[in-house]
Amino acid sequence: MFAVMVDRLTRHIGTSVIGVTMMTTILTIVAHLDGSGASTFLIVIFAMLPIYRKMNMRTTTLLRVMVLPMGIMNLMPWAGPTVRAATVLGVEAGDLWQMILPVQIFGVIICLAHGVLAGIQEKQLGAGLVLEQNFKSPEVDDKSPRDKKIFIFNVLLTLAVIATLVVTKIPDYVPFMVGLSLALIANYGLDAKTHKKIINAHAAPALMMCSTLLAAAVLMGIFVKEVTVDGAKIPGVINCMSNLVTLILPEIFGEHLSVIIGALSVPLALIFDTNSYFYGMLPVMIGIGENFGVSAESVTAAMLICRNCATFISPMVPAALLGVGLAEVDIKEHIKASFGFTWLLSIICLGFAALIKIISL
Repeated sequence: MFAVMVDRLTRHIGTSVIGVTMMTTILTIVAHLDGSGASTFLIVIFAMLPIYRKMNMRTTTLLRVMVLPMGIMNLMPWAGPTVRAATVLGVEAGDLWQMILPVQIFGVIICLAHGVLAGIQEKQLGAGLVLEQNFKSPEVDDKSPRDKKIFIFNVLLTLAVIATLVVTKIPDYVPFMVGLSLALIANYGLDAKTHKKIINAHAAPALMMCSTLLAAAVLMGIFVKEVTVDGAKIPGVINCMSNLVTLILPEIFGEHLSVIIGALSVPLALIFDTNSYFYGMLPVMIGIGENFGVSAESVTAAMLICRNCATFISPMVPAALLGVGLAEVDIKEHIKASFGFTWLLSIICLGFAALIKIISL
């Protein structure tokens, strides 16, 4: 489904510099619906890098135009950071996503506006003026009627799964399991052996996520569980750390913890990987926030929204390293070109979340 959409979109780029950056943004939004940074970089960079080079556009701009919407789309309930944050908060990932969905929609609009700005910047630097002939995007073969029907079915099935997550209280795994079963039958027939091959081909990242969540659950249990020694109750590690920080943190900072930690999330993303950020920092910040009367939902939303904006500029994220490798850009040049815009996006989204009362000031 994603491949067909990418192919069709790239046929309509033309020679407009702004059109190229806008198309990059749209392709990234579509490709990152699955929440996988590696596949998004593989799909979009391979499709767009030849066009950027042909039109004398900077590859750092290609990465910048990609990582902003990737950070916003990474808020989907099946993406790693949202699952991690929901695990710490003790809620369904779908419920957490429903809470932050307005911010995600707002962020997509900001990313589209950034696509226009990036195109204007490239045009001012002379991009698109050295073309010797009109550039035509690669053509794709017309699909058979059956392929078109399968494509439409896959789109409708994807929308149905997302709609079920948004409008119902059904546990997240139910629509995914039903959707997977229908997708396998529709795309690969009733052959059980073929289904097994397809599932095995995608099993590795799924099992890795499951094992990570199980390990995180054990670690969180050790951190939060109170123990009794000789009749005396000893608070959990997280409570001890939270209380210690509360003692030395000025009250004015504690009361505005959500905004402060949200505003600092982008710089912190360059230091902490996603596991340590959500499984390590988030529980401590939730504990500190509760000591100052700040809700756990507010702290979680602030850290999740703002940290996600910076996911794919962080050298701690393997997919980001894949992206710079594919685009042949040095990681420090990528961070230099994208850091300011990413931080600004996170601040804007933080402000919008505060405006609609998702995050408390």
